[in-house]
Amino acid sequence: MKLSDARELLLAGMSAWNPPPKLNVADWADAERRLDSQSSSEPGRWYTSRAEYQRGIMNACSDPTIKEVVVMAGAQLGKTEALLNIIGYHIDNDPSPILVLQPTLEMAQAFSKDRIAAGLLRSTPCLQDKVKDPRARDSGNTTLHKVFPGGAITIVGANSPAGLASRPIRIVLCDEVDRYPTSAGSEGDPIQLARKRSATFWNRKVIMVSTPTNKGSSRIEEAFEASDKRFFNVPCKHCHEPQVLKWANVRWDDKNPDSAHYVCEHCAVMWTESDRIWAIRNGEWVVTQPESSVAGFAINGMYSPWTSLSDAVREFLSVKKNPEQLRVFTNTYLGETWEDEGETVDDYELSERREQMPNVPDDVILMTAGVDVQDNRLEVSIIGWGRDDETYVIAHETLYGDPSTPQLWTNLDSVLNTQFETESGRQIAIRATCVDSGGHFTNSVYAYCKKNAPRRIFAIKGVGGEGKPISGRPSKNNIGKCLLFPVGVDTAKDLLFARMRIKEAGPGYMHFADALNDEYFRQLTAEKIVTRFHRGFKKRVFEKIRPRNEALDCMVYALAAYGILGVNVNALADKLENAQDALESEQKEQRQTPYPQRAKPRGNFATSWR
Repeated sequence: MKLSDARELLLAGMSAWNPPPKLNVADWADAERRLDSQSSSEPGRWYTSRAEYQRGIMNACSDPTIKEVVVMAGAQLGKTEALLNIIGYHIDNDPSPILVLQPTLEMAQAFSKDRIAAGLLRSTPCLQDKVKDPRARDSGNTTLHKVFPGGAITIVGANSPAGLASRPIRIVLCDEVDRYPTSAGSEGDPIQLARKRSATFWNRKVIMVSTPTNKGSSRIEEAFEASDKRFFNVPCKHCHEPQVLKWANVRWDDKNPDSAHYVCEHCAVMWTESDRIWAIRNGEWVVTQPESSVAGFAINGMYSPWTSLSDAVREFLSVKKNPEQLRVFTNTYLGETWEDEGETVDDYELSERREQMPNVPDDVILMTAGVDVQDNRLEVSIIGWGRDDETYVIAHETLYGDPSTPQLWTNLDSVLNTQFETESGRQIAIRATCVDSGGHFTNSVYAYCKKNAPRRIFAIKGVGGEGKPISGRPSKNNIGKCLLFPVGVDTAKDLLFARMRIKEAGPGYMHFADALNDEYFRQLTAEKIVTRFHRGFKKRVFEKIRPRNEALDCMVYALAAYGILGVNVNALADKLENAQDALESEQKEQRQTPYPQRAKPRGNFATSWR
């Protein structure tokens, strides 16, 4: 054991016998915490009364009778600042070994730099001298490990098993747990690994915080359901009856979000915005499942003093017809899990949406392609992308041949090099292509993609599991030494199935060319969502309901290519429109300008020729 680790263990053991401090987190924050202008919209002294619901959450984290706290909350409710207050409280008032668990190592580094270092340590005077800057020569601190008198903070990613098994921990802070992987490498559940670090402390604390995700697989929902289930009850200013704020009680006039108001469920009086803020400041947490020893808190965006109801209604109206965006609103504002309308999409309904496309529609701004490699053929989908990710399936082709021979890849070149023409005559080409490397012809895929990397033709490998990015960071750690992109196939399919359910043209809507046959739509809808158990945890996975799903795979790969490009398609559309407007204006000006008249010759006809 290293000397530094032994010292930390000794200090941690000594702190475990200290009596619980009388000061709670909220009182400490009101007395000591300062907010800086870079990380907060309201710089200056911290006031818990600004968002009164935070008081109960923070104080539960300093209550010696509570060992576990669960917070299921929407966005813009100050939960990150509450976590920082808990960290600051323990640094200053109750020194302890602290573990902060973020979904990924990258997020851990960002949280340490942007929130702990900049938003807490540098802005709060009483903490400035207790945690030395990692850049100081004698600090002994790093970005992810910071020592202070009597304790230390370790910030790790849930995907990093090494960071979860190294030190004894008294305070475990698990942030955004619904984005954690099922297993930290091969070591098992990251939350359980973190729990084991605190097992030797009688006054341990495990705090889980997250915005919920999908019903049936949400970690935070499962943890909240097993807790004492506290809801924040607020009084009506008119009848004084307590109630939990519900979206069903928000009302507004049609097409006028600014008219949004809350209606008391007891006296039916319409609340003004100031009535709502008054109610929040006078609310209190109410336990509904007292038999549990876990303190659980659930709260939604209607309690936020920083977001008006009219803003929320405006957002709701903009997303209500788009299942993909409505899912985000449900998770982040309502603080509720999302339940899919159905397991799959009806192939016949999609096929009925076919449109005549003799040319590429003018609304298509750029195009990508996805290639699926089979034993005797290549399947190729060409997808167009418009404003707000409105999607156009332009073509799907099958190229037969042996993928181990050059001829089939030459045939693919001829498809990917095609110059398409829009309805107005604009030339448009395929900007990026993703080719699946998983299968029997991996080396052939690597060779082709390495050769054609300047044309943005990339090898990809599908990665299952919730929360994986559609287009991950590439590496060249493969036998072909080519750029290999991981693709979160479940995340991509979730998004695509949501878009298939959009019924009206607009953001995210999917258009289909009339040349696509019925088999294409059967393949596109060849999977369904099912719930399975993995290491004791529920997982949403996609399973095939038909033998062939190449069209769906190709769509996933084309979506990944679009993500790799990273193009702001709306900005590109504006640029194209401005260029077209300028051209039309110039042409109009030229038509309106009279031709210059030829000067009359001087002299008589006999000399005018000179």
